[in-house]
Amino acid sequence: MSDSPTSATPYEVLGIAPSASNDELRRAYRRRLRETHPDTGGTSARFHAVQAAWLVVGDPESRSAYDRGSSSASSRVGSARPTGSSSWAARSAPPSTASSLKARSYGHPGGQARERFLTLIREWAGRGAALEDPYDPALVRSAPREIRWLLGKALAEEQTARTLSDLGMGFTVWNDVASPTGHKIDHIVLGPAGLLAVRSEDWGDPVRLHRGELSGEAIPDGEQPVRDLVRSARKLGRSLGVRFDGQVIVLPDEALVDASSESVDRGRNAGTLVIARSRLSSVMRSGVSEGDARRRGDVFEVRTRLQQGLQFV
Repeated sequence: MSDSPTSATPYEVLGIAPSASNDELRRAYRRRLRETHPDTGGTSARFHAVQAAWLVVGDPESRSAYDRGSSSASSRVGSARPTGSSSWAARSAPPSTASSLKARSYGHPGGQARERFLTLIREWAGRGAALEDPYDPALVRSAPREIRWLLGKALAEEQTARTLSDLGMGFTVWNDVASPTGHKIDHIVLGPAGLLAVRSEDWGDPVRLHRGELSGEAIPDGEQPVRDLVRSARKLGRSLGVRFDGQVIVLPDEALVDASSESVDRGRNAGTLVIARSRLSSVMRSGVSEGDARRRGDVFEVRTRLQQGLQFV
């Protein structure tokens, strides 16, 4: 089981309510084993997910620990659950001083997603309810997945921003940037490899690139992440008089099926790279495709246009 708040909870994997009795939970486990077994039309990934879920909530002691938000229940399946809400709580943004050895960074990565998460988790818990800790693991796990996705989105953006900040003084990063399309751009990066629009995501389930677009069970129906990022970058570029050299979508390392990176080489979404997070630094330095032309003389002009024209959400 992943420690991402976006991932399906053991109860969701087993297809049963958290309030179910232990006998109901056991019957659901056996049913899901039959349904997901590869010999009966399931997949090995789903079959193993059911087994992992059972290890977390299958006996009363571990189930009670999980429901309280303890990490001990999940240690038996080899993943580290948060031991407290601090791992999901907001962290300070990277420094934005030019004198630092860090990249120059502006904006508040993950800020919009966190703000929406805090609003919705309080509404879901009940108006007027005093939430001592909105990031309490037990509370977050019990919330609807669309609310948990907002927290996962914020964490993904913050993690990307920290990696981008470590690229060094040759890079400038803008976070949570407004676009004329209405879809914000999570990060804009200007560096030796060009001007790149970056989107950070964690849907909590594996995804794959198919015909130039990302697909997966956890991606909401009708959502087209690659197309939205490409359109946002192009419209923003035209409005500012600059050209983006590519788009990058960053996912957790385990989220991209059978690859650490996949590229869109044809069609309207060409010039987009979908990568595992561990490849982010190297891609920012090398560009979306091998042999990308390096910006030199116009970096100052592009940075000036962006500084004068960008707006944050």
